[in-house]
Amino acid sequence: MKIPAGASPRGFGFSTAFSRAAILANRSLVPYKGGVAIPGNGMISMKRILNGGMAALVVVAAALGAGPVQAQEEFPFGFVMTLDAARMPGSKRIPSIEVGDNGEVILELWCDGGKAQFSVAGNTVVFVPGAMENRNCTPERAQADKDLLAALGDTTSWRRQGDQVTFLGSKSLRFVINSN
Repeated sequence: MKIPAGASPRGFGFSTAFSRAAILANRSLVPYKGGVAIPGNGMISMKRILNGGMAALVVVAAALGAGPVQAQEEFPFGFVMTLDAARMPGSKRIPSIEVGDNGEVILELWCDGGKAQFSVAGNTVVFVPGAMENRNCTPERAQADKDLLAALGDTTSWRRQGDQVTFLGSKSLRFVINSN
């Protein structure tokens, strides 16, 4: 839309600053040849405008990405998480942890199951195993349960990235939050 020199675009709902800029721009525009800016006339081609806009977006995106570290996501209280591991041969089970709203935990390990407690403060976590149900387990699965409980007991911190929660300690354990 071309606004005649000296006319006010206020009827179109523009601000005063914009109307002044529009009038000034209309007065300074000169025709250009074939969509390419003629050197020295102050015109800019559409391609140049779009390239400049893309460069500005890249600069803004880089500035936002290089900003302060984002706050860590919340600990997944009230969710069930499954260990990110392959099934043991001959088994359909993969260990899971159901964390209650107050940190109470229901464990389902490779064979056994039981209760435990998580205490979380910031990115620090303490895991305290509770009473375990002794089920009829093969020696391999019983040992895998002991190893997993020991690794959880050695956990000192945690981090969350989307639906993945990693417990850090003597061994890193990655769990995936069940979203179904």
